[in-house]
Amino acid sequence: MNNEEPLVRQISATGIWLLAVNGMIGAGIFGVPAGAAALAGIYSPLIFLGCGVLLTAVVLCFAELASYFRGTGGPILYIGHAFGRFAGFQAGWGFYFARLTAFAANINLVVTSIAYFWPPAGTGFVRVLLLGLIVLLLTVPNVIGTKQGMRSIAILTLLKFLPLLLLIGAGLAWLTPSEFPVATTPFPDIENIGTAALLVVYAFVGWEAAVVPAGETRNPARDMPRALLLAMGVVTLLYVLVQAISVAVLPELAASKRALVDVGAVLLGSWGALLITVAVVVSVGGNIASTMVTAPRLTYSLAREGSLPAWFGDVHTEFRTPAHSVIVFAVLVFALSVYGGFLWLAAMSALVRVLIYMACIASMPRLRKEFGDAPERFRLPGGWLIPVTAFVVSGLLLLQIELESVLVTAAFLFAGALLYWQVRRTA
Repeated sequence: MNNEEPLVRQISATGIWLLAVNGMIGAGIFGVPAGAAALAGIYSPLIFLGCGVLLTAVVLCFAELASYFRGTGGPILYIGHAFGRFAGFQAGWGFYFARLTAFAANINLVVTSIAYFWPPAGTGFVRVLLLGLIVLLLTVPNVIGTKQGMRSIAILTLLKFLPLLLLIGAGLAWLTPSEFPVATTPFPDIENIGTAALLVVYAFVGWEAAVVPAGETRNPARDMPRALLLAMGVVTLLYVLVQAISVAVLPELAASKRALVDVGAVLLGSWGALLITVAVVVSVGGNIASTMVTAPRLTYSLAREGSLPAWFGDVHTEFRTPAHSVIVFAVLVFALSVYGGFLWLAAMSALVRVLIYMACIASMPRLRKEFGDAPERFRLPGGWLIPVTAFVVSGLLLLQIELESVLVTAAFLFAGALLYWQVRRTA
């Protein structure tokens, strides 16, 4: 679907890969190993592998959908084109708020980690100053140019991967059959497997934000599928190795409160623990840097289609970036991170993502019929096997969501509906 717009197409396949990888690798991998080990023991690496394979079905569906569109918005475009503008607005509205609350929570995690080395960072004026400085450092590059924002993400990705690769390199020698006595260890029951899978899956979410800036991607039909699949493959391999090494190195992994930090201490001594602690900060930094690129494009896209005030869709005349949307997102993030009353809303972000997965997959019959024969489009093999599998996997995840998150999400979507109709009435 040809949807040209004033943003400059300067994001390559590598850039999309960076956004997807940083969307997934945040704080989760540094905390999930302990919980997964408590539920599945020595079999927990298989849970990571299984979740990676299952989520690949969802990624493949998004890869096909992304190849149909050249405009910014991702799920807003897919759902809106199939089910109408209001449905697309609700997808973008929910996705935006999920990214906003997660971003604010992650910035607080960065400051909390800094406070581990410098206690004044955790309280009072110093905390507020640090929060503002972090937001400012991420905002300015994304206002003055998308390339500058992508460069910061590339640097953070390199710094994020190095400690994890060092940990894997130091721990490979521990991966011996004696550390995984499957012959004498009973397989966990179905309930524990389901709970562990739910926990592990949320270490993978976040990749979907990479499809949003398609309007700035050089060749979305070609680059999106390649980048998404490569990102999921790399992250799955990384997670499986990290979990396997953690199980082998740390017998008390299930009880650890700082799983990878403790693993780093065993493998590399005290400086290894310090290295992994720094990696937590850098990893979350990469996660929020990618969000600063993708989330403002949601309000930009909604404004361009008339669902939000046109001001959000303005493009800076010199920098060719959606500067207004970037600045508004930064201000909201700063306010939420300072006052901290948002944490109870973070639980709904997982539910919003699963709902968006299912709605996007449900849009495929309509979009395949309309764009399935378009040149350069990516078409999944196997007919409807992969989309049906992805929809069922998402539905099973939906059943695990707590009622409180459902109610909060419903209230927020209702508020979004009121905003939408007000904007449409006054347009």
